[in-house]
Formats: sequence, C-alpha cells, structure tokens
Amino acid sequence: MDEIDLELLSAVQDGFPITARPFRDLGQALGLVEEEVIKRLAFLQKEGLVRRIGPVLDLRKLGRSGILAALEVPSDEADEAAQVINEYTEVSHNYLRPNEMGYNLWFTVSATEERIQEILQEIRIKTGRKMMVLPTLRIFKIGVKFDIV
Repeated sequence: MDEIDLELLSAVQDGFPITARPFRDLGQALGLVEEEVIKRLAFLQKEGLVRRIGPVLDLRKLGRSGILAALEVPSDEADEAAQVINEYTEVSHNYLRPNEMGYNLWFTVSATEERIQEILQEIRIKTGRKMMVLPTLRIFKIGVKFDIV
C-alpha cells in the first residue's frame, strides 16, 4: 500500500460518488484514471483492507428490519455452522467470538419480519444449535471516519 492507496481509502470513506461513473470521478479527484482506481480498490479488497463498497440503507423506510443473533457452537463445528448461515443473502456478515459461556457465532439478518423468522427457524433446524436473537429496538448511528492520511 502506498500514499495513493491511503488517499483513495480516505476519499472513499468521505463519500462515494453517486454518479454513472463513480470510479472515474474518484480518479479525477485524485489525478488517476478510472482503471487505476478500480485496480487499486480490488487490490485493497483482496488484502482485506476494504470489505465492500456499498450504501448504508435505512431498513425501516424500506419496510424491513434487522436482528443480531448468535449460535452456541463448539469451535470445531463453527465453519460448518457459518456455511449454513452464509446460504442466506439476507445475512450481511457473521463472525466467531470467543465466549466461554456459550454463544459464540454471531450474525445479522436484514429482511421483512416474516422472512427473518423463516431464516432463523431454518438455521435452527439445519444447525441443531441453541440460538439467541436480539432484535433492533433503537438505532444509534455514529459517523466513523478513520484518519488515514
């Protein structure tokens, strides 16, 4: 990663252009051609520095909601359970957290209430694991911007 990558990361987090050619527009702001922006962002994603570039949507305005859930899974079975969870496009991410008391495989689901319940039931059945569900009661959004450059 070089200074240009750092500037690109900073520019992307400050506001991705909502235009017909956002990578071209990012490039123009940084003195790069569109192909170079795409190539650099692909590299940063491959390296794990960028997970995804996408919108942050207000689910409630779209008639949807979200939940945070956790399964109680032995560590040696976590990959198998994560594969089941990953079958659903409504799951944005899941992660394994150390927890001596049980619930250790956490994931989020965003969909209609009915679809969320279907997904949770299917995951319970497919994994055979105990599940804890934490519905979203209030949303607290904070703006997080990293000082990259």
